[in-house]
Amino acid sequence: MVLTDKEIRRLFQVTPRKTVRLRNYDPRWASREFKELKRGELKARAVEILDRNVDELAAAQENLYAADRHSVLIVLQASDAAGKDGTIKHVMSGVNPQGCQVFAFKQPSSEELDHNFLWRYMKALPERGRIGIFNRSYYEDVLVVRVHPELLDAKRLPGALDTREFWEGRYDDINRFERHLSRNGTLILKFFLNVSKDEQRERFAERLLDPAKQWKFSFGDLEERRHWDAYQKAYEQMLQHTSTRWAPWWVVPADNKWVTRALVASIIARAIKNLGDKPPVLSPDQVKRLADARRELGLERQ
Repeated sequence: MVLTDKEIRRLFQVTPRKTVRLRNYDPRWASREFKELKRGELKARAVEILDRNVDELAAAQENLYAADRHSVLIVLQASDAAGKDGTIKHVMSGVNPQGCQVFAFKQPSSEELDHNFLWRYMKALPERGRIGIFNRSYYEDVLVVRVHPELLDAKRLPGALDTREFWEGRYDDINRFERHLSRNGTLILKFFLNVSKDEQRERFAERLLDPAKQWKFSFGDLEERRHWDAYQKAYEQMLQHTSTRWAPWWVVPADNKWVTRALVASIIARAIKNLGDKPPVLSPDQVKRLADARRELGLERQ
């Protein structure tokens, strides 16, 4: 899967302010070379590419940490069973755990409901030199809450709710929030894992029928599946209104998990590398002290 940056942007990046229709993004997509492979060969090739990208990501993260100038926020959104957890596990497998943090946000607490909807996410933002991953995020407030507008009642907000103006305000809040982060050195990478309804059914069935995986099945996921069409519309609106020049969305095909992981790893590694971060240049005094330390340890001649 040798794709140039230009090809990756053309295939998967959402153009700002452009109308989005998910039917134009194939969840079963595979590059031409993948299509020519058998199933087992496809997985092996994708794993090979993933491993290479993981190594590149590890090197890029080391420079990110050493330079201490930028932070990276990775946002993952998707329907249930699209593979968010597996993507995090495999893509970040080579990253130093000390330089990475993962947050999976659940239903907001009463304290969180008493603050603005971005408050709990602000507290979890990565500091300079680190990578932060949001497994679901503030985008839930324009997805789950939009599909279930009755959830707005618990927020006790002033003014008219569940109107066009209300949701446009939410999108504007998110865009301004991300713009602020970008201006202050945070690279924002947003991935929508695009799984088909048929593939989701297969993954639910696997969880139901395999005793080793039954613990993964959630009846709540089955309930949300009944709102599939409403969620697809909410995803399209989210992608259309919040893909910006400073924080674009990537719609990644998710029916084949190994293709998903290879693509996400490639996009992340290239984006961090393009920041241009390098370890800090040592001062003359630091160079001298290092030479003294080498001599003391007998690592160079007196």
